[in-house]
Parts: sequence; structure tokens; C-alpha cells
Amino acid sequence: MAPLLDPFRTLRSLKSNKSSQYYSLVALEEIEKCGIPRLPISIRIMLESLLRNCDDKRVKQNHVKELARWYAKKPQNAEVPFIVSRVILQDFTGVPLLVDLAAMRDAVANKGSKPAMIEPQVPVDLVVDHSVQVDRSGTDDAFQFNLKVEFERNRERYGFLKWGQEAFAALTVVPPGIGIVHQVNLEYLATVVDSKKINDITLLYPDTVVGTDSHTTMINGLGVLGWGVGGIEAEASMLGQPASLQMPEVIGFHLEGELQDGVTATDLTLRITEILRQEKVVGKFVEFFGEGAASLSVADRATIGNMAPEYGATIGFFPVDEKTIEYLRMTGRDETQISTIQEYLTAQGLFGIPRKGQVDYTKVLELDLRNVKSCVSGPKRPQDRIDLTKVKSTFTELLTAPIPSGGYGKKPDEPIQKICVHTSGAFPLNNPKETGGTPELGNGTIPPEWDEAEMVTNRPLTPSVPFEKKEPAADKPLVCDIVLSHGSVVIAAITSCTNTSNPNVMLGAGLLAKKAVERGLRVNPKVKTSLAPGSRVVTDYLKKTGLDTYLDALGFQLVAYGCTTCIGNSGPLDENIEYAIKEFDLIVASVLSGNRNFEARIHSSVKSNFLMSPPLVVAFAIAGRVDIDMEKEPLGYGKDGKPVFLKEIWPSAKEIQETVKKGVQSSMFLQRYANVDEEVPLWKEISTKKTAQYSWDARSTYIQNPPYFKDFKLELPKHHVLKDLRCISIFGDSVTTDHISPAGAIRPESPAGKYLLSLGIKAADFNSYGSRRGNHHVMMRGTFANVRIRNKMADGKEGGYTKLLPDGTIMPIYDACQIYEERKIPLIIFAGKDYGMGSSRDWAAKGTSLLGIKVVVARSFERIHRNNLIGMGVLPLQFQEGDSAESLGLTGEEQFAILGLDGDFKPGQMAVLEISHQGKKSEVPVLSRLDTPTEVEYYRHGGILPYVLRQLIAV
Repeated sequence: MAPLLDPFRTLRSLKSNKSSQYYSLVALEEIEKCGIPRLPISIRIMLESLLRNCDDKRVKQNHVKELARWYAKKPQNAEVPFIVSRVILQDFTGVPLLVDLAAMRDAVANKGSKPAMIEPQVPVDLVVDHSVQVDRSGTDDAFQFNLKVEFERNRERYGFLKWGQEAFAALTVVPPGIGIVHQVNLEYLATVVDSKKINDITLLYPDTVVGTDSHTTMINGLGVLGWGVGGIEAEASMLGQPASLQMPEVIGFHLEGELQDGVTATDLTLRITEILRQEKVVGKFVEFFGEGAASLSVADRATIGNMAPEYGATIGFFPVDEKTIEYLRMTGRDETQISTIQEYLTAQGLFGIPRKGQVDYTKVLELDLRNVKSCVSGPKRPQDRIDLTKVKSTFTELLTAPIPSGGYGKKPDEPIQKICVHTSGAFPLNNPKETGGTPELGNGTIPPEWDEAEMVTNRPLTPSVPFEKKEPAADKPLVCDIVLSHGSVVIAAITSCTNTSNPNVMLGAGLLAKKAVERGLRVNPKVKTSLAPGSRVVTDYLKKTGLDTYLDALGFQLVAYGCTTCIGNSGPLDENIEYAIKEFDLIVASVLSGNRNFEARIHSSVKSNFLMSPPLVVAFAIAGRVDIDMEKEPLGYGKDGKPVFLKEIWPSAKEIQETVKKGVQSSMFLQRYANVDEEVPLWKEISTKKTAQYSWDARSTYIQNPPYFKDFKLELPKHHVLKDLRCISIFGDSVTTDHISPAGAIRPESPAGKYLLSLGIKAADFNSYGSRRGNHHVMMRGTFANVRIRNKMADGKEGGYTKLLPDGTIMPIYDACQIYEERKIPLIIFAGKDYGMGSSRDWAAKGTSLLGIKVVVARSFERIHRNNLIGMGVLPLQFQEGDSAESLGLTGEEQFAILGLDGDFKPGQMAVLEISHQGKKSEVPVLSRLDTPTEVEYYRHGGILPYVLRQLIAV
């Protein structure tokens, strides 16, 4: 193996082991005298990567010198070619990534080269965690049932993943049913300090990672620098390309004090999310420091780091310190490894959380942890925090607000009626004689004194089942299975990586459940409850403490180890409940301990979704509604008939800490991760053949050879002049990647549903958009197919519709794009602020590109989606301050051209949007969001994949 490059002469050895060497930042400071000790820790870690990988090809000496002289108040407008130590994937994004790599191998073979040259250059871990759905819940066999159905639905995909594990030497797959990618990363995969054997030395360097899930930032809580990217960007990192970014601003977030008793890490996280989203930190680093940050456990830090995509930052970083060492020891890491980590990071000046005044930041924000209150966020965005005491009033205000201001459109004078969901019908209960709200307490009966004449508009649940009117009698009151109203909770889920990695809130939920059960409380029968921990260790410590039995008693039985409700895998509601919601247009709610609550993400019928801590999920499930003031109103009535208030069953911090100490043991982590393949027999049963190239099956509805390399040429493509563009969509603010490329259910009436039906696939077997990301035929049809997306060109029609021009016909966006393609008309999209916020969903960009959309013009972009658009050869342009589609009066009936980009591209250059309508032309300045030289190169090549392929074949 070639000797190590050392242009700055900074290689040094550990004092304890001379054969362990590292590129020393202290030595670089002695040579360059550039102020490295004042740099944020996150910048120092990036600097080490540049120093170690400086080969004057991918990373040049000037890159090292520029970053070493990072200027806090105004960082240089320079590129940072960051080369990561490893890549982590989840299956929703991992399957299409492997599809791309398999297609690249075919393209290489077609050019006469060896397919095996397409091979990851860094270790890659893929955790299968996103495909399970909550088909069954509230039963003891829910986990095994859901796991069995998951394998039945996804056997073809899993066979493909097993082929990938055999075909690519650097790829390791963690099977389904083990845990959520981020928690497995935190508890098992992350090394904090990595090493590589080179000749006679062991080279040490920080563990750094990019992942195909935006919440890869959870690992920031362990002091590992990492963030989420799209699958196409991850492929470039896997194949040895730098993750290119502009030199970032670093916002220092100073924390002081300690959380009050009863306030959780979730409450703190939601408060931080609110502050940072208002601060507009998109594309920036956030680094936490101060005594308050040092007081937080790694689990609490990871909860905050997880939500970085929600507050918009690239990272939410906590440096390594003594609490990190404690966590590594608790999770069963090797003692020799732990010792090396501490010695190496100390020698590099990377150990310890800085205190005030020790580090220079672009800007410093402050938060006193003592001022954080119990809260939730919702009903549509993670940053919309609500104090727990104001949830009822806020929900009521939103319920009566006009639609344009974010409400639901209910008329202020419209009564909030209760809907009886009956085994054979659903009808409103509008009786003024109503005397007690008994059904809300869950005993399922309507008092006989209620006047039957007031139970109006009886409706059958299905056309085939006529409503059988039942007369109430004094001795046999009419049985009402469920009573629903605006604000009723129908989904309560302890789900997602955000909180299930945190023993404090998980055991807190168990303690609250114990107290509730002992008082005689139970969960309202209309609520679909579920528990989906991030790893099997969680159920180990719940069982060890005996708290699992109380969660079970309230219906929070284990349903899966994977990403469920938060990603939209909440599964179906009871069909009678769903019918009543739709028939009476009820604004019902979900409560979940996840990180995303965007419209239609949790469940297409649930318009109101609230994020909160696991103990609060249990509390709201018991209450059965969100329009409750938990400070003044009881959750319910105990077995003694007395009201039970939240404060009476909320566990103290001391109780929680004692339970954590008793229940969480390092042996649990060692045992669970000793041999993950043995944990899931169904995975072992899947067999596959080891071949360099994948054998595509034209009949498959899950895995298809994508068209990205059709007619691929080694020559650089000629830049197409962007003119005669037609608008396909005009969107408002906060359009998420869920809106652009939904992950949830496929509706039979949608273009994707019609396509699958045409292939003989029954609607019951559609699975989800997320599970079919290996099939571009489905995913193209699913692009912009979210049922809640609003295109201003669709004449008020909600969902993925547009107006075909100049015809004027309203139709699905996919269908219109096919017509425009036949007419050889390129397309453009206009959008508002934060376009593409949310998951790092590469299909949001892939679908955009394959539909023939060449340009997206927005008021602002979320970082990952902007990168993904460039990676697929789509040009992102940004309006100047004050300009928008609305201010320009655009209707979509205009034609457009992009001027000023015909010659040599440069990062961040200005262009002109030319607007033509009815014989008149106008011009508007726009900013090209090709921010770095590397992004310019990707765009010139038509995207990342053709760029990388040309580089590899040319070598």
C-alpha cells in the first residue's frame, strides 16, 4: 500500500502507542499559526478530514488553508470538499441507491469495463427499518404479525438487498426487526474514532458519516459529525467523491441551567426547534456549548441532534466529553477502544464541550434550560410549538380560523357535534338533553334519556350494509361503539428514533402508564395505540423494570422495531372510524413521539398531528382528545369514580433516574448486537445468488432498471438552452418532500394506483410509495401525488393536479407531464419559502427530473433537496428578496426562458427569468443556486451519477 501523503508534515503518534498515528491539528496550528484552537469543534473535525485527504486532486492544499482560517463573523465564500469515513442507509432510500449502483454496473459493462469497478470506497451500512407498517396493534401478537406481513410484502425487495450485500464487499445489511437506523447507529455502528491499517501503522481519525435519512444528524449527539443527504449524493460519497458544501456559518447555541422536574428532553428539543427555525439556520451548522449542554445526557443530546432537519440546520452538534464516554461504556463498547478515543480526541483538541468565550461562532444564541416548559408541536409543522396548557385553546382557534391563515375552515358558529360510530351506522349526537358525556369516558353506551329524534341523518357505513335503526330502551340503551368529535385522538404512537433512543422518556412513559393503570384509567377505545422502539434494547429494559405490562394494559403493545407512524406507516384505521371521519369531515388528531407531523404524512384522514414526549402520548391517549386543558381538566375518572389529573400520575425526575439505573444495563447492548442476523429467522430464509450484475426481471413491480444511463455517452452533454418552458405547478411556502414524493399509501384512483391495477396488482397489495422506490414507473406517477398538495394552477382542486396549457384541462400532474413530453416542451416549477423541507428523499428530485422539469424557481430551498435537484440535473434558481410568483402575478399560463447561463457557469451567479405572455415580455433577476464549483460540474454533466461514471471510466 502506498505511503501516507503528508504535504503539511503533521503526522504524529499517540503517546501510548507509537504505531497509532494521526494527522495533528495541533501541529498544523504550529506550522500555519491560523487560530485553530478558537474554531468550533465541528469545523476542526472537517479540517482534519481535509488535512488527511489532501492529495491535490479531490482536496487541495488551499482547501486546508482556507478552512484553517475560517472567519467566524463572515466565513469565506469557499468550497469544503469533505470526505466522510462511512455512509449509512435505510431501506426506503437504500433500495433505489442500490438500484442505481446496479444500473451503473450495467453501464460500465456496456462500455467494455469491468462492472466490479463500481464498488463503495468507504464502509456502508444499510439498516432495514422503514418497511414495516402497523397493520395490527393493541394485541400481544402484533409484533410477530406485522413482521410476518412485512416480509410477505417486501420479500422481493429484501432479496435484492441480500444480492447487494453479496455483490458489494463494503456493504453490510442490518435485517428488518432489529431497530431504527439512527438508534442502531448510536448504539452499535458509530465508533466516534475510526481507524485504518496502512502498512505498519494504524491511522486514527474522527468517525464521520453521511446518511440517506435526514435524521442522520441524531449521531451528532454522540459527537460524530454527520448529516443527511439524498441517495444520489450518498452514492457519490460511497464512490470516493467529496461531499461538497460551502464553508458554513456556525451558530453557537449556549445552554445554561438544568431542566426543571417534569420537563423532558422532548420539551427542550421542541423549544430549540422553534427558536432555530425562527433564526433561519438553513444550510448552517449549529453547535451546542456551555454548562447546560454539558449537563445533558447523550440520549438527550441525540434527541436534539435528531431534529436538526426540523430546525433547518445541516447539523445540531455536541462535542465529545465525559458524558459521551459514559454512554459508550453503558452501550458495551470495548474499553481499549474507549481509552483510544479519549486519548486521540484530547491530543487533537477535540475533547470536551467548550464553555462561554472559548470558541468563536458566527452568532451565539442563548437558552436557560430552567425556562423550558412542557409542550407539544403541531398540528402541521414541527416548529409550531405550543405550551401544554395552551393546546386546547390553540386547537379551538385553528379550528375556527379561515383556511388561508392555516385553520381548518370550520364556520365559527357551527356547533362541534359528536359522531356516534356504530357497528352499522354513524350519526351525529345533537341532543340538547345530553347529560354527562358518558361515551367520552369510554363505556360505550348512550343514556336512554337521550331523545332518539335528535339523532339525525343516520347513514350506513357502507352502501351494501343498510342502516338498521335501533330504538333505545330504558333497560337496553343503544350501544355506541365509539364517539368521535373534532379533536378526538385516533392515533397515539410511541414511535420513531427521536425519543425511543432515550431511556429517560421511554421509562417515563412506562411509569406514567403504571400509575394510570393503578388508578383504573384506560385508553379510549377509538385510539389506535402502538409502541415501536428504536431497538430491541428498549423492550429489554422495559421488561427488566416490569413497566412493559402497564404499557400493554393501555394498548401500547410492541408493534415493530422500525420507523412506523412518523414516516406514514401508521397502518389503517378501523374502517368504521375512517368512514365517520370522512363522511362528517371531522378534524381528528394523532399524537406521536416522532419528529415529523406534515399534512397527510401520518395518515391521509388525520388532518391534525401533534409531536410530544412518550409520556404525553400516553396521557393524550387516555384523554382521547387534544382539546383538553391538562392543567385544569382530568384525563379521566379512576376506578373509585374520582377525577385523575395529569400531575397526579406524572413521574418525578428522581423516579425516572432510579428506574433507568435499575433497568438499563450494558449487557443488553452486547447481547442484542452480538449477532443481528440470528435475531430474525425470516431474513435467513431469503436466498440469493452472488453475481456482479443484477438480473433484472421485467415483470417485477418493485425493482426495475432505471433510465438514468439510457444513451449514456462519455462526452460531456451540450448544455440545453432553457427556453419555451411551460409551468407545471405554482406552489406556496413549506412544500415538503412528502408533498413532492409521498412515502405512504398508494390510492387506487391515483396514476400510480391505476398503473399497478393495470398490472394485476390488487389494491390490498399496493404496499407504499416508500417500498416501491426501486420502480421508477411507480415513483414517476407518484411524484406530486400527495393528497394534500396545493397547486395554484389546479383551480382550487386539492392533490396532485394541474392545468394543461394551452388546452386548459385539469388533470393529474403526471398525465400532463407525459403530454408535454410528447410535445417536446420543457417544464418549470415555481414555489415559495423552504421548498423541499423534510426528509432527504432523493425521489423528490428524481421524479422531478424524470417528469421533464428542468428548472425550479423558489423563494428559498431546503439544503438537501436543493442538492438533490442538482444531482439530477435540475437547475435551482432563487427569487430575489421581495419577488415571488405572487408578486409577479404569475398564473402559469405564461411561457418562460432562463437567460444569462448560456456560457461558462460560475457558482452563485445571477441569471434572468424571462416571462412571456400575450405578446408581452418582462425580465426578473434570479440567483443560480449552484453554490460550489463541484455543484456546477455536477449540473454540467447532467447530474452526479453521470459525472461519477465518467470519472471512473476515464481513469
